[in-house]
Amino acid sequence: MTTAHRITDPQNREAAFAIRHEVFVQGQGVPAEKEHDQHDQTDARHYLARTADGTPCGAARWRITADGVKLERFAVLEAYRNQQVGAALLTAVLRDVAAEHPAAEVYLHAQLAAVNFYLRHGFATVGAKFTEAGIEHYKMRWQRPAA
Repeated sequence: MTTAHRITDPQNREAAFAIRHEVFVQGQGVPAEKEHDQHDQTDARHYLARTADGTPCGAARWRITADGVKLERFAVLEAYRNQQVGAALLTAVLRDVAAEHPAAEVYLHAQLAAVNFYLRHGFATVGAKFTEAGIEHYKMRWQRPAA
């Protein structure tokens, strides 16, 4: 079973950054300077997913923007995809965001390949497809469950 939690120490943060580097920079060709930005050290809240044996396997972050809460940098190592790692990360992130910012709009920029994943987890596409870092995306907004 995979667990995901908010990162509170530098060692786990480095593990998350290593996962993101492998997935985005090495795997998708995103320039390192676009993947790792100023928000990593300032205002983003980071998350790490681990397998049952403690192996780091996924990462994510969120931050406050002028438009609400933006979920970003969801990355799962290739060997752990389709094993609920992304779901564990998203659940942990949304739980914390809902507790800290109950009225904020929650949104993300989903890569085309991940749109169906986010649709299954309560997000809806907003607007037209666009390209970011050479990859096609859709803006998606979380449809909060009714209270």
